Amino acid sequence: MITANDLKQKIIAGLGLEDMGVDEIEDDMPLFGEEGLGLDSVDAIELTLIIEKEFGVKIKDMGESENIFSTVNSLSAYINEQLEQEK
Repeated sequence: MITANDLKQKIIAGLGLEDMGVDEIEDDMPLFGEEGLGLDSVDAIELTLIIEKEFGVKIKDMGESENIFSTVNSLSAYINEQLEQEK
């Protein structure tokens, strides 16, 4: 099972956010937009690749990507759901 902190560490390392700590990213903080972490569309592509590489999970329904990538909690829930289905 992937925890929110596991995912935060991957996001920080993968997107080069070394000046940010895991404790600075709230579990329900929006990943995109000015009110949250502030990621953009290029970061979304990189984050998709990180998820595939680090966890072996592909984002199958790009129409759902806005919901999947909305917060750390939603993204970790999606990853865990996909990993569970693969068992």
